[in-house]
Amino acid sequence: MALKLGEDSSGVVGRIASRIGLVAALVLVLLLVTGAFGTIDTGNVGVRTTLGIMSREEVTPGVYAKWPLISRVQEFSGKELAIDLTDLTPKARDNLSLRDMDITVYYRAEANAIADLYAKYAGQSGRMEDDNVQLPAYNLVYRVARNAAYEEVAKVDSLVMHTRRDDLATAMHKNMQDELETTDPGVFRITRVVIRAVSTDPSIEESIRLAVANQKKLEAMEVQTRIAEKEAQIKVTEAHGIADSNRIISGSLTREYLQHESNQALMKFAESGNSSTVVVPAGMNVAPLINTTPAAPAKR
Repeated sequence: MALKLGEDSSGVVGRIASRIGLVAALVLVLLLVTGAFGTIDTGNVGVRTTLGIMSREEVTPGVYAKWPLISRVQEFSGKELAIDLTDLTPKARDNLSLRDMDITVYYRAEANAIADLYAKYAGQSGRMEDDNVQLPAYNLVYRVARNAAYEEVAKVDSLVMHTRRDDLATAMHKNMQDELETTDPGVFRITRVVIRAVSTDPSIEESIRLAVANQKKLEAMEVQTRIAEKEAQIKVTEAHGIADSNRIISGSLTREYLQHESNQALMKFAESGNSSTVVVPAGMNVAPLINTTPAAPAKR
């Protein structure tokens, strides 16, 4: 730019700086208008792809620059996610298929591993309904959960399936966690497994009801048996006590003691005045006792 005669050079520099500032402001406004900035929600991370090359460093929550036509950022959930498995019909150990089984599996992927998961399992991510947030390796975890359900149900008889829900959920949890640890150590964490519904064939349902009724009847009979056994033990204890008592008494009844008691009884009988002669049973070593007390004179 040519300087006009008499124009101060500092004034020219000032005008150039103001024009640069104006252009920068216009560019900033243009970027804002075209949506060059985005946000990542708390608990989520972003994965940036620049000129077709994916960065292995996740974009942290907050505001980020998109750089239109050059790069894009996909948002992934780092929160606990739920996978619903419905209308499953696995076979039990007795080779009978369940009519329906509904399960919900909750899992979480480590936020600092989501970029690697996206690169490793391309196309297996899910998407939240009415949202652009991606669900990391959703299809992978869904497949592992479904396989675990079929494998663990095959270890339980259909008749006891209703009473083994908690055990079955625990077994599925372990099965899934072990499988995911084999493929991606330290990346996934199965947080919960909830078996929401288990339906078997109607004939099996009737068998289950009969089995429950019989079990309750058996338990009642066992209680009655235990009561009878206890009462019998009490009677045996009482009989032993009576026998021991009789044995003690019998041991104390010596011949001399019995002779003494007989003599005392005869003496009392003889002194009673009811009879003048006492008859002594045979075999007793006592002399007959005659009442020598004078009889009362008869009234005139």
